[in-house]
Amino acid sequence: MGSEASPSLPVIDFCKLDIKPGTPEWDSLRSQVWKAINECGSFEAVFSKFSQELRESFLNEAEELFALPLETKKSYVTEKPFRKYVGQSPSSPLNESFIIDDPLIFHNMENFCNALWPHQEKPSFREIIQSFCKEVFELEKTIRRMIVESLGVEKYLDEHMNSANHLLLLAKYASPQTSDVDSGLPAHTDKNMITILHQNEVGGLEVQTKGGEWIRVKFSPDSFIVLFGQSLNAWTNGRLHCPYHRVRVNENNKARISAGFFTIFKEGYTVEAPEELVDEEHPLLFKPFDYSEFLKFLQTFAGRSTESALKEYCGI
Repeated sequence: MGSEASPSLPVIDFCKLDIKPGTPEWDSLRSQVWKAINECGSFEAVFSKFSQELRESFLNEAEELFALPLETKKSYVTEKPFRKYVGQSPSSPLNESFIIDDPLIFHNMENFCNALWPHQEKPSFREIIQSFCKEVFELEKTIRRMIVESLGVEKYLDEHMNSANHLLLLAKYASPQTSDVDSGLPAHTDKNMITILHQNEVGGLEVQTKGGEWIRVKFSPDSFIVLFGQSLNAWTNGRLHCPYHRVRVNENNKARISAGFFTIFKEGYTVEAPEELVDEEHPLLFKPFDYSEFLKFLQTFAGRSTESALKEYCGI
């Protein structure tokens, strides 16, 4: 008697991203997205719009960034929450990361490069990062539009599409030399709207099913893992599943390099579920909130010590 197949994330082909809304091809793709959201809160998007050269250049630029001296990396700080360099710590001895605010904005990338390479021009870094981000964020906008259509609240489409900003997370997980050292991230749900993850060939990402089983995600060069976060769940009044996920890097000879493309609500924007999504069967779950104020709450003891930060912050 054969053993049951291991669970895996739904795979959705976005290679024809130029399909138009309202066409049968668009509707079919939208149905796949909505089904994956309801069943898993995550899926693998196959997206082959990048040349192998651009993908390799993107990962090489990230590796070069993390090879900078520690004091140089620490020089990248901003006034906004979480937009900074986060180095290795006792709780995460092998991990480090950078978060860049809206990388498609020219002066944001200029400021980032000037902080880390103050005596050197880095046009290649900026151009490669922005070229990669531009395509990924187009994928994100397609997915978000499909969610709005699936919910039947197209009257809010323009407002919703204009309510977002983007962040880029570049992360490095050094290879543990022994099994006693953990390299990764603990299980968590994201607080933003949508996360799209890409990485090099070193695995480590795991996503939890609704049944509590962990899926070890297998990446291909064209794989982008899409996850949905708490703030988008609030906007949909609980229609989305926000999956727990974690990173566990095994002993290996190479570091794991990953990129997280985050969609967040703009500062000052009031996140509130459309009235059409609130009824007797679906009572309002969250009070209206400002995402930037929610980020400040996450930096408090109460925000750090709860599993469901958004529910603690503005749940009803």
